[in-house]
Amino acid sequence: MALTRNDKETVVKTFRRSELDTGSCEVQVALLTTRIQELTEHFKRNKNDNHSQRGLVKMVNRRRKLLDYLKKTGPERYTDLITKLGLRK
Repeated sequence: MALTRNDKETVVKTFRRSELDTGSCEVQVALLTTRIQELTEHFKRNKNDNHSQRGLVKMVNRRRKLLDYLKKTGPERYTDLITKLGLRK
C-alpha cells in the first residue's frame, strides 16, 4: 500500500521547487495524489475493504486543505500543479 522509496524519490524530483526541497506544498500534494490513486485501484479489486476507506478520506481531506492553502498563497503555482497532476479543470 505504501509508496516504495524509488516511487517517492521520482515524485519528489518531479515536483520539487529547488534542489533540497522535499516538503513543499507541491511535493506533499503530489505524494498524496499518488497514494490516493493507488488506493482507488486497491478498492476496485477489494470492494469490501471498509477500514482503508477511512484512510482514503483522510488523505483526500488533507490534499484538499493543502490545495486550498496553495490557491490562497500562490495561484500560479496552484494552477500549474493541478494541470501537472491532472486534477479537475
